[in-house]
Amino acid sequence: MSMILLNDITEQILKCAFKVHTALGPGLLESSYKECLWYELNKLGVKVEKEKPLPLVYEEVKLDIGYRVDLLVEIKAVEALSDVHTAQVLTYLKLSGCKVGLLLNFHTSSLKNGIKRLML
Repeated sequence: MSMILLNDITEQILKCAFKVHTALGPGLLESSYKECLWYELNKLGVKVEKEKPLPLVYEEVKLDIGYRVDLLVEIKAVEALSDVHTAQVLTYLKLSGCKVGLLLNFHTSSLKNGIKRLML
């Protein structure tokens, strides 16, 4: 996937995330934001799989141990993003083969303060 296409997809996701955050504000559960963001992206015709299983592959063993990727991004509703959240997204990128990931924290008064774009 080209970087231009990745940037376009990222822009669409962020526009939808801002719309959801403006409508709902901070203070809800992650699942609320995830469902609303999924709904908004589908309205735009963006193909999104939520809670997509992500197996852990170690050497020749594929372990289906319950990792799930939130939409195309990792959604949080926490007081502040931490290094652990960043590491989680980077690990998901590595395991999935994706190049770009968004870490969105909806528990902020302004969503622009809760966005991290990560790349491998």
